[in-house]
Amino acid sequence: MLFVARRHTEESQLEPKRARMNFHPTLSFSEEDKIGTIQPHDDALLITLRIEDYDVKRVMVEGGSGAEVMYHDLNKGLGLKPEDLMPYNSPLVSFDGKLVIPKGMIRLPIQTGPEIVEVNFIVVDTYSPYTTIVGRPWLHTLGAVASSLHQKLKFPS
Repeated sequence: MLFVARRHTEESQLEPKRARMNFHPTLSFSEEDKIGTIQPHDDALLITLRIEDYDVKRVMVEGGSGAEVMYHDLNKGLGLKPEDLMPYNSPLVSFDGKLVIPKGMIRLPIQTGPEIVEVNFIVVDTYSPYTTIVGRPWLHTLGAVASSLHQKLKFPS
């Protein structure tokens, strides 16, 4: 224990110095985190996110993706118009290996718990069973860790 001497007007005494508490949580997963999942499985991690004040289901968390992708159906569902999109000219490669030309890019807020993060979504007009894909940029901004095995996403808040 650390002690610091303090001078008082009447007498001097030793008092313990209080440690500063810098909280840096360790994000990890345990066997208990698998409770409620059917094991073994190879399911993608799907979550619901609050995007632009809407609860959006079937959002795939893909730690291998270097971009956030929004599919055209969700873009329409949010009431966004083509003029809301910023130009985006780099083609993407879909899961089946085909080249996809984006319609553009849009910056929208995502609320995850108490955190709100502005995200650049690349909008594509192609079929997907998902509404959007969030990848490393979003995960890293939140300091989040995803586990498809545990079907959970953890982040400090």
